Amino acid sequence: MLTVSRTVAAVALAGSLIATSACSGLDTQQQRVLSGGAIGAGVGAAVGAVTGVSILQGAVIGAAAGAAGGYIYDKTR
Repeated sequence: MLTVSRTVAAVALAGSLIATSACSGLDTQQQRVLSGGAIGAGVGAAVGAVTGVSILQGAVIGAAAGAAGGYIYDKTR
């Protein structure tokens, strides 16, 4: 069961990375928010898989935190 969860987390992370690589024409703020959300979703899915919490729930929370982090980083830079 744990192997399946890790596989799903790895696929979610890879999908997030591929999705962000295809974005062009975005301004700096949009790029930071999008990449923060994608990285957060991947990390959240991985943490959810390892801790036994729902992978989807971890990904959603991670995406929200990552997008907020990217936005805040852009505003303070």
